[in-house]
Amino acid sequence: MRIVGTTIPDNKRIDIALRYVFGVGPLFAKRIVKQAQVNPDTRAGKLTPDEINRIREIVEKNYRIENELKRDILMNIKRLKDISAYRGLRHIRGLPTRGQRTKTNSRTRRGNVRRTMGSGRKTAASPT
Repeated sequence: MRIVGTTIPDNKRIDIALRYVFGVGPLFAKRIVKQAQVNPDTRAGKLTPDEINRIREIVEKNYRIENELKRDILMNIKRLKDISAYRGLRHIRGLPTRGQRTKTNSRTRRGNVRRTMGSGRKTAASPT
């Protein structure tokens, strides 16, 4: 089963399987299933074509998901960069934007870049 370009796993419950779509979380998934009048305990592979069409219509009409949502997020970040907001500058420099400390931690954002002598990862010695 595919919804908005995302393959939904057949062996999971429908309210869990809908979360595989970018932009649909637990709350939206429950709302969608309730609006479509589908039993949340049914597996995605066991849905009838009528139920699939109802879910697909609700998702496409009422929610911003996948490419549309990703485009909105990128446009918001671009706007912050253009107006030279503090958060925009942090995005430009590749640093955390929400006030986290950067003296230690922030390896996810900066990569494994060690700034002091002797604290970087050593390369494995070649066997002789």
